[in-house]
This record gives sequence, structure tokens and C-alpha cells, in this order.
Amino acid sequence: MDKEKHPYADIIDLPHHVSRKHPPLTMRQRAAQFKPFEAVKGHKEAILKVIEDNEKKYE
Repeated sequence: MDKEKHPYADIIDLPHHVSRKHPPLTMRQRAAQFKPFEAVKGHKEAILKVIEDNEKKYE
């Protein structure tokens, strides 16, 4: 893609910000931020099972 037409052309080559106040997170700390999403684990499978059960019921 032409750099001039890229929507982020003005910021794409800027250096990555590194905080002087906060140390970088470890991989374990970063992973822990996503732990709450584990609560929806199995949700898709549960929905698919309900759909399957309903399809069987109405065949």
C-alpha cells in the first residue's frame, strides 16, 4: 500500500512509547489481563448444543 494513502502514514514510523514510570509487564502479568475472558469458555459449544437439540426436536 502506498505510504501516502495509508490512513496511519503520519504515525506508522513513530518510535514505540516506553514508560519511565511503569515497568513493562511480564508475560504472566500480560496473560492475566485476559483471564476474565475464560468465563465464556465453552459458551460457543453450549449454544451449538442447544441449536442441535432444537433441530432434532423439530425434525
